[in-house]
Amino acid sequence: MTATEIAPELSTRLDSLIADETTAFRGRQRRSKAMTERATVLAGGATSSWQVAEPHAVWLSHGNGSKLYDVDGNEYSDFHGGYGVSLAGHNHPAIVEAVRRRVALGTHFAQPTEDSIVVAENLAERYDQPLWRFGNSGTESTMDAVHLMRAFTGRERILKLEGGYHGHHDSVMVSVQPESVGDLGPVDSPIGIPENTGLLRATVDGTVIVPANNLPAVEAALARYPGEIAGMILEPIMMNAGIIYPDDGYLQALKDLLHAHGALLTFDEVKTGFTVGPGGASGMLGVTSDLVCVAKAMGGGLSTSAIGGGEVMELVASGDYQQVGTFNGNPLAMAAARAMLTEVLTDDAYAHLDRLRVRMRDGLQAVIDRHGAPWVVVTAGAKGCVSFMPDRIRNFRDFRSLDGRYGHAHWLVQHNRGAFLPPWGKVEQWLTSVQHTDDDVDLFVRNFTHLADSLHGAA
Repeated sequence: MTATEIAPELSTRLDSLIADETTAFRGRQRRSKAMTERATVLAGGATSSWQVAEPHAVWLSHGNGSKLYDVDGNEYSDFHGGYGVSLAGHNHPAIVEAVRRRVALGTHFAQPTEDSIVVAENLAERYDQPLWRFGNSGTESTMDAVHLMRAFTGRERILKLEGGYHGHHDSVMVSVQPESVGDLGPVDSPIGIPENTGLLRATVDGTVIVPANNLPAVEAALARYPGEIAGMILEPIMMNAGIIYPDDGYLQALKDLLHAHGALLTFDEVKTGFTVGPGGASGMLGVTSDLVCVAKAMGGGLSTSAIGGGEVMELVASGDYQQVGTFNGNPLAMAAARAMLTEVLTDDAYAHLDRLRVRMRDGLQAVIDRHGAPWVVVTAGAKGCVSFMPDRIRNFRDFRSLDGRYGHAHWLVQHNRGAFLPPWGKVEQWLTSVQHTDDDVDLFVRNFTHLADSLHGAA
């Protein structure tokens, strides 16, 4: 029996647990179900395809502090965190006050306000990158990054990791989660798989896929397309497949290798930015890229993003590359981002997040150890996940072999007992906010204990 196979009796218990928890979920979510049925004017019954979950979407009412409330009146400790957005929690006084003041002064001018300077100065200090521009989503920032790498080098092809997600523009919607595809190609030279319909074939062909933590594969790709690779985009800590850390020395060696071939390196820190530490994964791991993209947590709950760099961003400063957007640097978003970066994410806040991280990690690991379960807890600052496999996951092929039923069962068990996780359990991570408490973490650990007891018997 391989590490990814499970005994028939355990498989049966897993299926039975999912069935029981699905029944319980439906019993708690009658109004949410009715909202889904009512939402015929919303394509697919939700406002994003990623909100279409099994058995159905959960419709929310409001949030406060570390808590969420659904339309059925259920309270949850929020470990979903809006896929990484809600690092401040909900209704944080500093964010609320900043937004309240700004609303009364006007919410949109398509002209800059002082807050944008303060936010850019803060980002420059955190990331050691001198020049910044703003956008409205992570997708916009990574799109600009790809365009800038091409403009700076005069080349068209880019490299990205198999299993990496960087938004929904054509160049990066390749081999994001190709789990249902039969032939992915050789491990060292994956086939580029379109992730959606409607993509330009030529653009897909211009995106070269390589596995994570494999420098020889990158070198082979650079040799296969000499003088054609503009650069590579990746998450420095990969977060579209649980949490995958880079091997020791991998990122610096990757940067050196790309530069030796005249190519650039972009860090997508849309998820890792601010959540794994004050300077994101760049600061945590001590590697500076040519371009860095941030979004999600930066806005304190409002939609905004940024792209920063040095020499490459001079193209924007000179006007050789037009980085545009009507809502770029929107006054309301900048006010919220300024409060987030200067008032919420203090040294004390990060100390609190780290203490919660240790409490969560140790609590979950103790449950795993009691059962002797072949599972691993992986954390990165305020983010974390349980990998339901015995060994560290190093790349997408490792991740692909993970049984997705575990993640779904964990989501249901947590949800039915008052802890809200992202519904894509296998892929996503939990997020703790600066307003989470020991009680929130302990609830999560108790719920996880129920999952382990259900599958392996009470320890």
